[in-house]
Amino acid sequence: MAENYDVIIIGSGPGGYVAAVRAGQLGLKTAIVEREHLGGICLNWGCIPTKALLRSAEILDHSNHLKDYGLILEGKVSADLKAVVGRSRGVSARLNGGVGFLMKKNKVDVIWGEAKITKPGEIVVSKSSKPVVEPQHPLPKNIKSQEGTYTAKHIIIATGARPRALPGIEPDGKLIWTYFEALKPDVLPKSLIVMGSGAIGIEFASFYRSMGVDVTVVEVLPTIMPVEDAEVTAIARKQLEKRGMKIFTSAKVAKVEKGAGSITAHVETADGKIQQITADRMISAVGVQGNIENLGLETLGVKTDRGCVVIDGYGKTNVPGIYAIGDVAGPPMLAHKAEHEGVVCVEKLAGLPNVHPTDKGKVPGCTYCQPQVASVGLTEAKAKELGRDIRVGRFSFAANGKAIALGEDQGLCKVIFDKKTGELLGAHMVGAEVTELIQGFVVAMNLETTEEELMHTIFPHPTVSESMKEAVLDAYGRVLNA
Repeated sequence: MAENYDVIIIGSGPGGYVAAVRAGQLGLKTAIVEREHLGGICLNWGCIPTKALLRSAEILDHSNHLKDYGLILEGKVSADLKAVVGRSRGVSARLNGGVGFLMKKNKVDVIWGEAKITKPGEIVVSKSSKPVVEPQHPLPKNIKSQEGTYTAKHIIIATGARPRALPGIEPDGKLIWTYFEALKPDVLPKSLIVMGSGAIGIEFASFYRSMGVDVTVVEVLPTIMPVEDAEVTAIARKQLEKRGMKIFTSAKVAKVEKGAGSITAHVETADGKIQQITADRMISAVGVQGNIENLGLETLGVKTDRGCVVIDGYGKTNVPGIYAIGDVAGPPMLAHKAEHEGVVCVEKLAGLPNVHPTDKGKVPGCTYCQPQVASVGLTEAKAKELGRDIRVGRFSFAANGKAIALGEDQGLCKVIFDKKTGELLGAHMVGAEVTELIQGFVVAMNLETTEEELMHTIFPHPTVSESMKEAVLDAYGRVLNA
């Protein structure tokens, strides 16, 4: 006889495990099905380990410019690739074990295997075809049998996404990498082509450039980091190129030729010319696609669109009792969006009052390259496209005392307000630690804060955050320090 639950979640990435924790907190009998590794791609192969790599790269960059800070170190600091990668994997392993602890703490059963929804309210779990990845920590003691039938009133799909491949330029794990191989290189390539300049592509480009690799980025759209404000990305591009990175925009990799230990990309530029670029390795970073296959969705009639499950603001699909959250439910494909969707979904299905649907317009985005880029809300171009009458404020880090003291004065804070109402429509930042600052604008937008309230908020001095207030003041002709 099938074991029955209130909620079964398929996938233990940020969306899945957070949804499971919240369900456990609400007293719902909960199980989570995982086929490969607790924590999903984000914890094991994405957000966390890449930030560990980028931290090593940041320290290396600073150490090679000690004279700028009046410091002297005899000899040049170099990187031990094996140790850098080992530290990254250790950080991931530590958090992997933490997810197992959270499942146990919140009385969530972990079912190891691959799930298929056979009908609303029922899943069949078969033995996983994938090995457990790097089990530095023992699996939770509350593991259930791999195979079997389980039932639940509510089934949440949180299966995440995987790298998208372009026809004819498919990753092979040797010469053409995805982020999986890029995270654990056996040797450091001397040269690298990065195809795609979204967050994943630019972060890896930044890391490998810091490690001394000759990096070329190819982007099909007119600007790098295309979802970001063009003014911000122009500053980021200038700084990346100053670090020695080569960047082609409005260009595409038309085809590739593989050699014994190198790859040649035929890059077609906007004028139709072809330029051949040879490098040791290429990273394919042309986006991701939802893991919707082999779940039984077609048979059940669950609606999908462009490789993702279609949901409402509460994670509901068109089939009662079946929900989806996170990357598998579409963009923005970000861990924090997945976590929020998981909480909203569980609280709604549990019947809690006053549960607000996820507002994708208030989901911040962060890119952890050097310099960092962070944003929330509408870009200036998008606000104009929507016909909004706007005020725009800007403040350069070159006029911010803390940024100057840090030696990182190349940055910008930009804000966009509705001219009639004072509503904050968007905020965009590039520079030192802006990924830690953007939450201030996110909070302001969630609280429906106006320009007047922001201008009367006291920011501590000296901090880079002062540039946020100055940008607001600038939008209304009241800037004080520029």
